[in-house]
Amino acid sequence: MFFKLDDLSFENKKVLMRCDYNVPLNNGKITDDSRIKKTLATINCILEKNAKQLILCSHLGKPKGEIKPEFSLKPVHERLKELLDKEIYFESKPVMKISSLPEDRIILLENLRFDKGEEDNNNGFAGKLAGFADVFVLDAFGAAHRAHASVTGIQEFIPACAGLLMQKEIEVLGSVIDNPEKPFNAIIGGAKADKIDVIKNLLPKVDYLIIAGILANTFLKAKGIDIKGSRYDEEALSVANEILDIGKDKIILPTDAVAAESFNENAESKAVELNEIPEKWLIMDIGLKTLELYKDILKDSKTIAWGGPIGVFEWDKFAQGTKQVGEFIASLNCKSVICGGDSGAAVVKFGLEEKMAHVSTGGGASLEMLSGKKLPGIEALEKNYEKFKDNN
Repeated sequence: MFFKLDDLSFENKKVLMRCDYNVPLNNGKITDDSRIKKTLATINCILEKNAKQLILCSHLGKPKGEIKPEFSLKPVHERLKELLDKEIYFESKPVMKISSLPEDRIILLENLRFDKGEEDNNNGFAGKLAGFADVFVLDAFGAAHRAHASVTGIQEFIPACAGLLMQKEIEVLGSVIDNPEKPFNAIIGGAKADKIDVIKNLLPKVDYLIIAGILANTFLKAKGIDIKGSRYDEEALSVANEILDIGKDKIILPTDAVAAESFNENAESKAVELNEIPEKWLIMDIGLKTLELYKDILKDSKTIAWGGPIGVFEWDKFAQGTKQVGEFIASLNCKSVICGGDSGAAVVKFGLEEKMAHVSTGGGASLEMLSGKKLPGIEALEKNYEKFKDNN
């Protein structure tokens, strides 16, 4: 149980809202503003509830406690002004150097990670943030898996609630984990073997679990298939074997591939059977047989959870598996939940975002939820509710 926006009064109060404005930049220009747009509903709701002041805050990149101009939130400030069509004051000093804030109705603080206290979850830093406001709103699902001062620490001091985006993420991902409509199928792909816990948690719940991307190479290797020069996670081989024993017929792996001579966008490549991969070549995407297999598995789904791309989707030459699986999912009448990160980026790249039921704003956070772990940000909201429920 935690407070939601409608549970707290914002009338004439100062509100601090933690957003996830960790947007991609190229030469100081924002290349994807979707994370900014997804906070607008909560911002407008707080303003409509007659908050006296709204103070927005976020991190951007990994400046590691140092002031680095390339990680400034100034580009976010400019875009936010355009989207809201309102004046917004930008506080350019790091949090611990602010003596007082002006009376402007909307303020954006500079990158929280310019202070070491943010990632260290320093009590003094959290207290400083709390001192700016009467109420805290957590709307940064993409940071909810971090026990940082602006996510968890601040909730020790003032009443807190989940923003509209945070609330939707919890509800949608929670329903996938706790009560998915069947048939429920999942695709777990990408490069990292850190999704092993997700696979373990989902296996008892799914009808089928498709393993794709570089992650699939580890499982193919565990099955004794010679993947030649393909990348895989050696440390995860024994766990992959265990999962294959437990999962048996539920686990679906590639049966053919697009392989390349080297890990290069313009490398020589060709479609091959798994037993025909040339010496030292790498698997870069799935083949047509695997694509048809995946479609056959997914076609009757009522719920699909997808975390991690199918192949090296950043390069068009090796993006067909990810693109065509995405297009097929978008064509189905099902609850399609895309778990942020690279799979979210792929869906956006191929223009499929509006055709999916939900595209999460948090890669790491959504995967931690799917693995059955409680996010620190959500735990803090629950503790905050118990602490302040008698005062509201």
